[in-house]
Amino acid sequence: MKGKLYLIPTTLGDTEPLEVMPISVKKVIEHLDFFIVENEKSARRFIKKITPTKAQPSLQLMLLDKYSDELETRNYLDACEEGKSVGLLSEAGVPAVADPGATIVKLAHQKGIQVVPLVGPSSILMAMMASGMNGQSFTFNGYLPIDKSDRKKAIKDLEKLSRDKNQSQIFIETPYRNEKMLDDLRSVLSPETRVCVACDITLPTEYIKTLTVREWKNVKTDLHKRPAIFIVHK
Repeated sequence: MKGKLYLIPTTLGDTEPLEVMPISVKKVIEHLDFFIVENEKSARRFIKKITPTKAQPSLQLMLLDKYSDELETRNYLDACEEGKSVGLLSEAGVPAVADPGATIVKLAHQKGIQVVPLVGPSSILMAMMASGMNGQSFTFNGYLPIDKSDRKKAIKDLEKLSRDKNQSQIFIETPYRNEKMLDDLRSVLSPETRVCVACDITLPTEYIKTLTVREWKNVKTDLHKRPAIFIVHK
């Protein structure tokens, strides 16, 4: 009988794990020794925090990040083939969404291994929940282009798509470029287009605000180096 692939959520920042996720996550981790992780140090820190009595030397961690080649990771689920379950850990939030873990989930389906997603914080969904925008129709677009002219075109394209489909458009930015992104939204979008900025979700410094572009022009923000989600709706 094959083992399972558990998709294990992690916290979105330095919060107590059991404040933002159910006890079932702790119970699953207690019974696993094989983990696929983005960063060994932070993964061990999270596992120790949620299960302090778990023996760290028994853990077998396999690295999966944006630089990992699919050929390098094709044996990561060998333990499942041998009847042992494996946990897939994201660096923050839930695995396989805006996360390299999707390749492992794809491999699990190809091998007939049961995939078990566990409940935990997703910054994308939590921002959408709190935005007051269209929860019936929305799209996550990942990162927008870095080049300034390309980025402005992408912003206008998302605004048009939102208007044509009545669809909320979600995207993210590298934290140190958050303020520049908000400046571009202020300058490119129509005055009545709504923009939600959601950062530090689940943390004590959580900031979630939805305003029109016209209103955002009068708001001072401090988003520098704070994980943020942006949502646009025309």
